[in-house]
Amino acid sequence: MSIKINVGIVGGAGYTAGELIRLLLNHPNVNINFVHSKSNVGKSLYSIHNDLLGDTELIFVEEISDEVNVIFLCVGYTEARKFLQENIVKSTTKIIDLSYDFRLEGSNNFEDRNFVYGLPELNRAQIINANNIANPGCFATCIQLGLLPLAEEKLLTTIHTTGITGSTGAGQSLQSTSHFSWRSNNIQAYKSLNHQHVDEINQSLTQLQQNSVTVNFIPWRGDFARGIFVTSYCESNLSLEEANDLYKTFYKTHPFVHISDVMIDLKQVVNTNKCVLYIEKVNNQIVIHTAIDNLLKGASGQALQNMNLMFGLEEGTGLILKASKF
Repeated sequence: MSIKINVGIVGGAGYTAGELIRLLLNHPNVNINFVHSKSNVGKSLYSIHNDLLGDTELIFVEEISDEVNVIFLCVGYTEARKFLQENIVKSTTKIIDLSYDFRLEGSNNFEDRNFVYGLPELNRAQIINANNIANPGCFATCIQLGLLPLAEEKLLTTIHTTGITGSTGAGQSLQSTSHFSWRSNNIQAYKSLNHQHVDEINQSLTQLQQNSVTVNFIPWRGDFARGIFVTSYCESNLSLEEANDLYKTFYKTHPFVHISDVMIDLKQVVNTNKCVLYIEKVNNQIVIHTAIDNLLKGASGQALQNMNLMFGLEEGTGLILKASKF
């Protein structure tokens, strides 16, 4: 008899929750027990996520149930810790937090709960045995996947990286820079060399390389809805052939990361849990291009990937998705 996982979702009205609900409704081993939202109590899920019309009759609720095996926290910064302070969650209930609250060492715990950093390509063994997961940030995921093989070989010193993200990366709350009239035919840099994801990137690279790495990151807002495209480069003595062999060996047991022999583009990954990479060698610089969907591999897809590992399921269960290439 196949396992059935009862799931609760907190913060159910946002983009990441919407993606997670879509995935979970079609997951063969999941039953959605409740979707919590303080501001939408009593409303149908499809009144907010209107593409769910015909897929579910669930409504948003205010109370959380203790009859669940796992709770996904799809809330904003500082809100996950606040939720756990204000609500009693059984110690046997697993938690997957999609906020920033528990990603960094020194703040990755709450009472008796210790959170494992949930990047499967880095911490799969720990995730399998974990009760609590801190899901990585979207930019952090994309950048790290481009650099982990080099870090494992202790080849990183100073990295320069630039990445562009779609408007859904800013969340569902309306901001001046998420208006269509602002985004259309427009791009903008923001948080130059000061993005909040740099700390978790450094933490992961140091975990493998065991000495400090300098990451110089400039993010950009893009004129599209979803997806992240990152280019990172650093000095390296590796040949292009050696670099490709290194990356293909590192990721050979990880089903969602793929090394391309030709230049990649964003449409290859949008609406999928994939990460695709392309490597170049220019003079003494190695250049790594990386692309993911910020709402899937960068958020809800990766959270589901972590859930699968935690409950002993095949890692890709419920995540075989088609890219929107055309």
